[in-house]
Amino acid sequence: MTALQFVVITLITQARAAGSSQNIRAFGTPTVIHFCTALLISAGMVAPWNTIDVLANCLVAFALAGTAYALRIVWHARKADYRPDAEDWIWYVGLPFVAHVALLVAAALIRAKIPWYLALVAVDALVFLLLGVRNAWDTVTYIAVSHALKREAVGEDSIERRKP
Repeated sequence: MTALQFVVITLITQARAAGSSQNIRAFGTPTVIHFCTALLISAGMVAPWNTIDVLANCLVAFALAGTAYALRIVWHARKADYRPDAEDWIWYVGLPFVAHVALLVAAALIRAKIPWYLALVAVDALVFLLLGVRNAWDTVTYIAVSHALKREAVGEDSIERRKP
């Protein structure tokens, strides 16, 4: 899955659409982080911990780091060349923030000895995976459309059609 994001970065570079490093920090890097978060949560759930409290502590650490990173994405998105719309704010900031808070809730459920934490963590890992896939797809389609519009504006399509 992370390879998909490298394809996105390559497309950004080749298309020169939304290719600033600030845009990559705001919209590309978080997608890789979402994939890695899903992997990290999954690894944490299958690790042979001495006690269940160690797992709860790890989930708290993941959640706090992820929440801080979600807030940092806001800073990067505000500085980016591309101006995010409401949908972008939801998918790149809002939902990841909620998913990290859900990890805190799961840690609290572990400490309270409520077994529903397993379902919450499983759903949370799936949410991060789906966020990564959706946001990578969003980036690819944005780049493809932007590149096509630029080519039309320059008239490259008509020039290429005339070539023998």
